[in-house]
Amino acid sequence: MPQQHSGQRAKKICISSGKGGVGKTSFAVNLASSLAGKEKKVLLIDGDLGLANVDVLLGLNVRHTVRENIEEGRDLASLLLKVPAGFHLLPATSGVPEMANLSCEEQNELIRALEAIMDQFDFVLVDTAAGIGDSVLWFNAWADINVIIVSPDPTSLADAYALIKVLVARHKKNAFHLVVNSVTSPQEAQEIFDGLSGVAAKFLRVTSTSLGTLPHDSAVIQAVRSRKPFLLDAPQSKVSLAITQIADKILAL
Repeated sequence: MPQQHSGQRAKKICISSGKGGVGKTSFAVNLASSLAGKEKKVLLIDGDLGLANVDVLLGLNVRHTVRENIEEGRDLASLLLKVPAGFHLLPATSGVPEMANLSCEEQNELIRALEAIMDQFDFVLVDTAAGIGDSVLWFNAWADINVIIVSPDPTSLADAYALIKVLVARHKKNAFHLVVNSVTSPQEAQEIFDGLSGVAAKFLRVTSTSLGTLPHDSAVIQAVRSRKPFLLDAPQSKVSLAITQIADKILAL
């Protein structure tokens, strides 16, 4: 575990997407890696509580998960795993349906446990499940910053809008940071951002900020096969340079 520090309380960043398969977990892992590389203390929570995959992406053999906190009351600090990329991970379970549908009491207990270890970190990132499931919504409600990942796929944009709409209606969220992933040109990224942010502003009256874009890059696929963050596997790739710029924006928020 990292030692406690006397700086400001951790910034809570929730990373979500309306649709699966848009690179959300890869983004979360590499953002955590980039922030850790900038000497920040970072905790990445695998918020897909019943279908975890951060450990798979990192090639980790996980023995203890957040399930032990929820079901047995085990101290969260003892469940954290320091990964080679330099950040800490709170692993989740896979193939445990009841973990995806926690009761309100269980949700509140988990949030209280997370709040108890917040002062050990500068940033707490939550990689949620895709869609508008219960855990996605309450993790986003808890967060200070809401990041939505989209791809050029029209269904990704439609589902992202639906997620934003639900967060506005149920949790009064009014500001979102968008990341457009796997684009072929800056022009394509700008068109996608303008379209989604424009519709959200018109119909939901929310502010959307571009946090950055990630280009389509073969380094991403290679890193997934290598089970390493692409930031470490191919540090000079276009996508690695892009994630570094996004991390700098996060630091400036």
